[in-house]
Amino acid sequence: MKKFVFFVLAWLAGTIVVEAQEQVEASVEADVVSQYVWRGMDMGHVSIQPTLGVGYKGLSLSAWGSVGLTDSNDPREIDLTLSYTTGRFNIGITDYWMTEGLDPQNRYLRYNAHSTNHVFEANVGYDFGLLSLQWYTNFAGNDGKTCCDHRAYSSYVEAGVPFKLGGCDWQATVGAVPFYTDYYNADGFIVNNVSLRAERDIKMTDSFSLPVFAQIAVNPSTEHTYFVFGFTLKAF
Repeated sequence: MKKFVFFVLAWLAGTIVVEAQEQVEASVEADVVSQYVWRGMDMGHVSIQPTLGVGYKGLSLSAWGSVGLTDSNDPREIDLTLSYTTGRFNIGITDYWMTEGLDPQNRYLRYNAHSTNHVFEANVGYDFGLLSLQWYTNFAGNDGKTCCDHRAYSSYVEAGVPFKLGGCDWQATVGAVPFYTDYYNADGFIVNNVSLRAERDIKMTDSFSLPVFAQIAVNPSTEHTYFVFGFTLKAF
């Protein structure tokens, strides 16, 4: 009898876990950063960067944006990403849009290849546990050009190593552009992003913690260095 009761309870617990995993998950949050740095490039000053996302069974759709808080000349950005993760493998497509590009009127619904501010990028990656690798390639929109003025299919490859130290979650990253493109101001293979980031939750109350992070990034190709501090506000 005891074995039967145990079996029933285990079955119910397993059913609850499966049902929980099959539910749609949503997230709403925003980062506030002292400087917007992306792949070793300076993209703006103090910014707020909201995220809205939904996920279901490894498939996720998210919207991410960036708006400058201290400099009206900073470009505004809206990114839409559709991605799928199974096990340690992931693929995705991102639509980047900024108020800098081929359209001086910054019309979001302008998708013509010769007059758009959109850039479409595909990515594929694998997490080996101690090391994760990601490859990104632009395939449409306002991509960069080659030295022959052809579409560059601008690409970026990145390796990341996560680890824990001193009560913080750390991420060491090295990123490179493999071939010529003026999208990244690369005249061939360059290493454009070497960074180290630390993150930790600061307990504010019994029910609220504030994630804070700091990152130092070096772009060896331009010899520029950035130090960024930020925190994340999570609605749910």
